[in-house]
Order: sequence, then C-alpha cells, then structure tokens
Amino acid sequence: MTSSTEPVVAARRRSTPWPTEGISFGGDYSPEQWPWEVVLEDMALMREAGVTLVTLGVFSWAVHEPREGVFDFSWLDRMLDLLHENGIAVDLATPTAAVPMWLHRLHPEILPQDRNRHPLAPGGRLGWCPSSPVFRGYALRIVERLAAHVAGHPAVRLWHVSNELGGGNARCHCPVSNARFREWVEAKYVTVDALNAAWGMSFWGNTYSSFEEVTSPWGETAHNPGQLLDYERFSSDELLDHYRAEKQVLQRLAPGVPVTTNFMVGLGPDVVDYTRWADEMDVVANDHYTFGPDPLRHQDLAFSGDRMRGLSAGGPWMLMEHATGASSWHRINQPKEPGELARHALAHVARGSDSVMYFQWRASRSGTEQFHSAMLPHSGPQSRVFRDVVDLGAQLEALAEVRGTTVAPADVAILHDNEAGWALKSGLKPINDLRYADTARAVHNALFARAVTADVVAPWAALDPYRLVVVPGLFLVSDENARAVHDFVEAGGTVLVTWFSGIVDEVNTVRLGGYPGAFRAMLGVTSEEFSPLDADQALRLDNGWTVRRWAERLREPEPDDGTEVLARHTEGPLAGGPALTRRRVGAGSAYYLSVDLDPESLGALVDRLLAESDIEPTAVVSPGVEAMRRVGDGVSYLFLINHSAEEGRAEASGVDLLTGVEYAGTVSVAAGAVAVIREAA
Repeated sequence: MTSSTEPVVAARRRSTPWPTEGISFGGDYSPEQWPWEVVLEDMALMREAGVTLVTLGVFSWAVHEPREGVFDFSWLDRMLDLLHENGIAVDLATPTAAVPMWLHRLHPEILPQDRNRHPLAPGGRLGWCPSSPVFRGYALRIVERLAAHVAGHPAVRLWHVSNELGGGNARCHCPVSNARFREWVEAKYVTVDALNAAWGMSFWGNTYSSFEEVTSPWGETAHNPGQLLDYERFSSDELLDHYRAEKQVLQRLAPGVPVTTNFMVGLGPDVVDYTRWADEMDVVANDHYTFGPDPLRHQDLAFSGDRMRGLSAGGPWMLMEHATGASSWHRINQPKEPGELARHALAHVARGSDSVMYFQWRASRSGTEQFHSAMLPHSGPQSRVFRDVVDLGAQLEALAEVRGTTVAPADVAILHDNEAGWALKSGLKPINDLRYADTARAVHNALFARAVTADVVAPWAALDPYRLVVVPGLFLVSDENARAVHDFVEAGGTVLVTWFSGIVDEVNTVRLGGYPGAFRAMLGVTSEEFSPLDADQALRLDNGWTVRRWAERLREPEPDDGTEVLARHTEGPLAGGPALTRRRVGAGSAYYLSVDLDPESLGALVDRLLAESDIEPTAVVSPGVEAMRRVGDGVSYLFLINHSAEEGRAEASGVDLLTGVEYAGTVSVAAGAVAVIREAA
C-alpha cells in the first residue's frame, strides 16, 4: 500500500452500497441453536428494539452440510425469508470458522499445531491450518454451494467471510505450514545467502546451507528476531490468501454484494496485519471489546475507533461486534454501568462507524460463551439491558441522517504499524514485557482529554493533510517511511519521535551508528545507551517533569546543528544529560522524547506541541466530555459524550437530535449522557 491509493480506496468505500438505510443496528444471530417458537419471539423483540441487520450463519457449517457431501439449505431459506419479511437485512457469514466434527474425523491433519508441534483439539476456535490444501478444498466447496444457493436473495446485503480470522489459528507449525513457510521465504529472498544476510544467521553459528533447512520458529528455545518477524508476516499472508480465495468465490457467484471479514483491532500488535489487509475489504469491519476493569476503557475504544478510521482511509467502517455488558474471558467480567451501553455504542459512531452491532442477539444457554452478555440476556426482555437496547435502537433511528457522513479531517496523525509491534516482541529487548503502542495510547489519551481528534494511520499514509505527526515507539521503520516523516517536517510540519523508534530496519536488523536509528539525522541527536527503570523508580527533569520506565544516554547535540535541549535529567547517572530536544528542519520542527513521561508531564508536552502547531480542539468542553465531529454536504454533527459523573458543558449551537432541544452557544450534557448536535450553519 502506498499513500497514492488512499483517495481511490476512500472513494470506493463511499460508493459501496450500505446494507441498511440508516445506521445498521443488530448483532450475531444463531437461530439454529433455538426452537422455532423462540425464533418467532425473536422477530417480535427485534422489531421492538429497532434491529435492522443481523449476522447469520457464522457457526452453521454443520447445519448446511450435516454429513460429508450432503447439503441442506432449507433452514437457511426459511430464516432468510423470515428475516426479510420482518424488515431485517442479513450479513451472511461463510461458515468456515466452525469446522464440522465429521471433517475433523475424516481429516485430523487439518488441525493447527502449536509451537511444540502438538495438534490442537477439535472443538476450539478456527480449528484449521491456514496452509492446509485439504481444508481449503472443503471450505471453498461449502462457500460455493452456499453462494450459489442464496444468490439474488433480497435479504443478503453483505458477505461476512469466516469469523475473526487468526483468532485461534494464526500461527501453525504443522509440516504443511513449514513447507509453505520455506516456499514463502525462498520467494522473498531468492538465494540462501540473501536469507542468511537478512536474518543474521551467522550469530550462534546458525547459517543455512539450503532453504530445506528453514523451519517455523517452534519449540521453547530463543529464536532469531528476523525469522520470528518473517514468520508473523507469513502467517498473516496465509490467512489473507484464504480470505481472498473465499471472496473470489462470492464475487463470482453473488456479484454486487459487498464482502468483508471482522477484524479485532485494538491496541496492537494485531493477530494478523490488518493494516495491510484493509484494502482487500469492501467495508472495513471490527470487533471491539474493552478489557477488564479499565477506568479509561472509553479511551481504549477511542483509540481503536481512530485506528479503524485510518484503516478505512477516512471512509465508512462497521462496528461488527461489541458487548452490551460483560464479556466472559477475563479473570473478572464486569457488567457495564448504567448509561455505558449507549455511550460506548455512540462513541463508535462518533469516530466513523455507520453500524452498532453486538455479539450476540440472544445469550446462549450452552457452550463456551454461555455467560457472554447479549442484547437479549438470560433474564429476558424485562431486563435493564434489553430496555437499554430498545432505547439505543430509538436513538440510532433518530441519528439516521448521520449515516454516510464522515469524521471531520484531523490535524494530528499517530503512526502505527503491526510489523513494528511484531518486531518489538521478536527477540530479547532492554525491557522484555514492553507492550507495543503503550506510548501511542498515552499520547492518544492526552489528545482525547483535550478534545483533539487524531487519525491513527500507517507509516506510509500521506502525511501532508496533518500539522502534527507523532511517531510513538515505531520500533521498525523503512528508509522510505522515515524519509516521508523528514519531508513532512521540512515542509513545515511538527513531528514528535518518542523513545525506541527507528531502531531496526525491515528485516529486524539494528541500525548502526546510534539510536534512534532511522530518525537520528533528522532529529540531530544520538543516543548511546538505553537506561530502563524498575517499576518503583522515577526520575525528575529540570522542568519538573517525571520520568518512568525508560531513559537514554544522549550525546550533547552539536552546537552548530540547531538542536535545542528543552529538558535535562537532574539526578542519577544521566544527570545533566539531554532528555527532550527540538530541532528546526526546513520550515518545521522535529522533537525527540528520549524518556517515558508520566501522564501529567506528557500532557504538558502535548500542550506545547498543539500550541506550536496551531491546533484547536474539536470543541471547548468541560473535563470528561468527549467531543467528535462528523461532516457531510453542508451539515455537521457534534457528538458530545459525557464520561464523567458531573454535568458537562460544551460550546456549540444547534439542535440535539436525541432530545430535540435547541442550544445557542452552550450545550449542557447530563452526567453519563450523550448529545448529538446538528450544528447551526
């Protein structure tokens, strides 16, 4: 992907037919798990809730093909007709995430193998090896039969390929995967000498004499960082190839219906490389779940939403799954607080989603996720959750006119790349439990608190629309992408490069000459040594800021190089040394932050960067109020989401689509409430 493709991708997505008239509302639906009288009750309750779209058939392979080669689509026909009669559109899944037990019995070799080369047991998630030609043959057969059978049915508005690809089968070490990995490596490097040079195989005397000696990085031993990174890339490519194979069948037999699959975009690095998968999607879709008792989970949601908008090149995207309440896979699974269901749903819409979808419609009685929350919980339609779902459906109906608009252009870009995250966790590091994108999330949190919108984009995205670019812990970067950052600064932009950025090249080889490697010349600084801190350690800078986790020994900048030292260490072995620098580059400024700052200190730095870049907030709001703006032809909508326990305020004028109240200058938002203001022209 290059930046030149972005306008084309965005235009294609905006012209893709949307499955519903307004904002799509609904969730995964598994009627095959329930008796018919319950299904009929579901139709009435879905109408009451305002459901307009359901994802159907995710786990239905054994229903469509109960025995090898025996196909029966009568259940599906009945369901498609019933949903259509009730005005509910269908996102129809290919059922290849749910392997029938008869297929495991006939072909146990399709099961993925873990890093100790032990086959996984049947009955788990995505129980198939992405490289298996046996599984591919069976999968494409059921997809072909399914697509041919339903082609032209008016209920089918979207195709949903498999389910959360890689969520259980992303890394396989079976003999077939090893053979395919060897082929992949040979195609990439051509000669074994080139491979040895790229991976640095002379270390530990591991030089290859033939591609036949290459294996996946299996077992408990430490592995070469270049090999580990390429294995991640290979694994992502194999799953993408499977997606493409299914999509080609669907496009051939059911043309005109958009095709997608559901991503799992969060902090990252992701299980596969969604950044490079995104262009293959007619609509980019995401499953997002907040994790544990995080007091800032609304900011986790915001970071994910801004990543999705970046993957969609600013075009519309789909929230395919999230939760009405508690999930089921954490140590403690807490329900959402009153009002949080609507706040989370509308926060996704505020950041560009044209859908609000859940897993799932009706809570399951059996199975692994029987205690996962749902739109219709075990306690039934008299529950608080279902009443909240009905209220949300009415709110989304009131916001129907928002669909098709897009988030207003941002002035800030945060660079994010799965390959950088994979490289960071491949091999031993100065701190071996660093989470990729922690710094990105910290900067994003500071911007969120200041009501400043940021796009989270790939390092190869076009940077010219922005005033400020943040490069947060971008451990791996190519020469081309590093040059693009330099050109952005030279043309007048401001960039912040943070610690542990630009350290390795595309093959995970350290860039020599001092850190931060690829950005050293632009920044005018050289770091000689990393000096990580223990969890209970903290350092102070001479401007009063607090350092945690990470520091570096920077050389004094050359006096005639134009690099200013803005903050220095005041204690410890680094006392007197530079910590934060700024250098003029052409018409712009390049900052280097060599330390990890606490939230208050980082907020002060962000304030300086915003002021220097002349960046204004989306709206002037009181603390705790999230502000996002969506725009269309001659109209704009200001989303105000109050995550605090106090009444919030914002400067805005217009009518609240959710209440009908008109405001002139100041909008009041009750504690825990949401306002969506169609702004006065």
